[in-house]
Amino acid sequence: MTSPSRRVLCVDDDADTCEMLSILLESFGYETVIAQTCAEAWRLAQSERFDLYLLDIWLPDGSGLDLCKQLCTLNPQIPVVILSAAAYKADRVAGIEAGAAVYLTKPVEVEVLESTLKRLMEERETEKRMN
Repeated sequence: MTSPSRRVLCVDDDADTCEMLSILLESFGYETVIAQTCAEAWRLAQSERFDLYLLDIWLPDGSGLDLCKQLCTLNPQIPVVILSAAAYKADRVAGIEAGAAVYLTKPVEVEVLESTLKRLMEERETEKRMN
């Protein structure tokens, strides 16, 4: 079970997806905060502590890729996972180039999402202990 102090900012404009991800992430043991726009996500990232960002790339007020770049500049130690329906190789490359640690496509297998988040959280904790 994951420590409840691990916080994920989940950014997706679809309310059903947000609800599903929130339930799923909380079942993994993460505290989940939802944002549905780039502006809302940026405000939350600047004012609250998160251990991981989970982003869609198609948002109503901008690109999740641009948000990814901003988040990586604001908090370079916090991993970004892009979870998007954009599944072309060029989309994945653009996501990684924007700073994402991992690019996953929707629909994602629950086990893949869980293991990816767990691995990134463990890597971040190891990094924090070494510094």
